[in-house]
Amino acid sequence: MAPGAQSLSGPRLPPARGAATHLVVLAHGYGADGNDLIGLAPHWQRLLPTVAFAAPNAPERCAGAPMGYQWFPISRLDPSEMRKGVESAAAALNAFLDAELQRLNLPPERLALVGFSQGTMLSLHVGLRRAAKPAAIIGYSGLLASEPPKPGADAPPVLLCHGDADTMIPPGALFESAGALGASGYAVQWHLSANVGHGIAPDGLALGGAFLALAFRGQLRRTGEAGCPLR
Repeated sequence: MAPGAQSLSGPRLPPARGAATHLVVLAHGYGADGNDLIGLAPHWQRLLPTVAFAAPNAPERCAGAPMGYQWFPISRLDPSEMRKGVESAAAALNAFLDAELQRLNLPPERLALVGFSQGTMLSLHVGLRRAAKPAAIIGYSGLLASEPPKPGADAPPVLLCHGDADTMIPPGALFESAGALGASGYAVQWHLSANVGHGIAPDGLALGGAFLALAFRGQLRRTGEAGCPLR
């Protein structure tokens, strides 16, 4: 079944208090599943008590990790392969986002996307192209897989975090992605975690929660210049 031809499912975490005012959707990496990222949500609930979280499983089983899922097949960090992959997987994620927003009775601008690795590639591709842009996009240990569209006044602020010891997606991808986004006019911030491989470090986790809180309050720039470090 082609991506987008089926509905996605995965773990959810309701708001810690009251009805949901915002939604954060977490897109996992290659060979993982939604349970891999939903664990981030409790760390952010103190700052975001009225936010709902959802972490869908990608639409395809992963041949390289039979118990996990993939947003698209990937054998190497080939730009053409990654671009085609995010384009093919976009419909499935977009359909899930629309359904979750409708389920929670939230407008599209109350959404934020958080991705890890392959999920970062997809979150950036989808989030930068939605008709009604999300409040923010956070990408961990990933890269920009497709040329960003020209940003409008409602462009989402972007935070990119990476480990400086990542051997799966080299940390240079952080600077290339942040540079491309910043040169296109997006307000992008980045953080490099010391002595961290392909994963999410405590400092990156804390920065992500603070970034979401500021974004949901409308306190982040939406357009800007070349990326700058966030400490």
